[in-house]
Amino acid sequence: MELQSIITLLKEEVLPTMGCTEPGAVALAAAYASEKIEGEIKRIRVRVNPNIYKNGVAVGIPGTGKTGLEIAAALGAIKKHSERQLQVLAGVTKEELLEGEQILAHGLVLLEVDKNKNNLFVEAQVETEQGYAKAILADRHTNLVHLEKNEKVIFRKKENDFSAQIDYRSVLKREDTTVAQIVQTVEKLPYEEIKFLLTGVEMNLEAAQIGIEKKLGMGIGAMFQENINKGILSDDLINYAKILTAGASDARMSGENVQVMSSAGSGNHGITATMPVYAVAKKLNLSDEKLARAIALSHLITVYIKIHTGNLSALCGCAVAAATGASAAITWLMDGNNEIIASAMKNIIANITGMICDGGKVGCALKLSTAAAVAVESSLLAQKGIVVPDTNGIIADTIEQTVHNLGEVSMPGMIHTDKVILDVMMAKNNC
Repeated sequence: MELQSIITLLKEEVLPTMGCTEPGAVALAAAYASEKIEGEIKRIRVRVNPNIYKNGVAVGIPGTGKTGLEIAAALGAIKKHSERQLQVLAGVTKEELLEGEQILAHGLVLLEVDKNKNNLFVEAQVETEQGYAKAILADRHTNLVHLEKNEKVIFRKKENDFSAQIDYRSVLKREDTTVAQIVQTVEKLPYEEIKFLLTGVEMNLEAAQIGIEKKLGMGIGAMFQENINKGILSDDLINYAKILTAGASDARMSGENVQVMSSAGSGNHGITATMPVYAVAKKLNLSDEKLARAIALSHLITVYIKIHTGNLSALCGCAVAAATGASAAITWLMDGNNEIIASAMKNIIANITGMICDGGKVGCALKLSTAAAVAVESSLLAQKGIVVPDTNGIIADTIEQTVHNLGEVSMPGMIHTDKVILDVMMAKNNC
């Protein structure tokens, strides 16, 4: 693999985000539109694909104490500053929040779920006495493809322009790409080029510490820590990984004003891909360079799996992708060879592939803590020669075919499941 292509991929896929990426995308689209139209906001129309709705309807919005896509759209339109991308909602002031609440109170935000849109899609139209402006994001949370004002197109991205933009993923899309090649490439990457990944670890660790100290969300991370302090639980690799992973998710999903480093377009993926790996490196007192390489491997395996399963699906990506990446990285940290790394990945895919994604919410911390524990356990099992046989279920003789099978289960296998989950959630919210 060409080293520069891998470095480029990491820099494109590992990005800081404020709050959940789905409300962040809605806020960003509203910001793009609002910047192009003057006057007092009279109406904000938002249209999203089902998975944007599913992952954004119940998640906390940083600095607001509120949840949902409507407040995200209102604040995005108020704040503007689209150049901040997924950090557009950073630093919401009291005045901005009050204005956003007034917009919602007057019913000025109209949200529509377009069930015909299978891929990521966000359309935000901001209307004032001066007319309207509309922005559309597609396929990725920050990918602006259309911008118009009063029926005049300001910007439109051609399909081939977008294909060129995301070509950095092609290095992992090739049919002959193997996990062993990814590992080998990580071992060759110049340390100076991947040191930035440690900033993401520090960012996610700070979120975890805040989540634990403040007992945010459901307080999952704090509960584990309290039980360790009481001697009820042991202070071992597995529980340390669970504490940090759950604590960071507690903070993020409750809407605390914290940044996290995302992976493959998801903040929770970023937490799951990094915190269990950091926990093991910390307990084993390993070097920053070894940690940086392990984190690079975790992110790359996460993206590799997401290419097969799809960016948004009925499967919990933290479980099937990010935790699998973490397990591979933990195994590499503990000097496991390519065969043991593949075994660890097979163990986790055989174990928690059935975990569904029913949207972003505080309860995600439970799923992330489970995924973190299984990431460590799967590695430890593999290091003792214990691996789920390839006669079992979707597990194949190679890890590459196993990941392909996982992708088939996700897309098209879980498409109907995803629709049923959405229907249940929309019925709960009277949509």
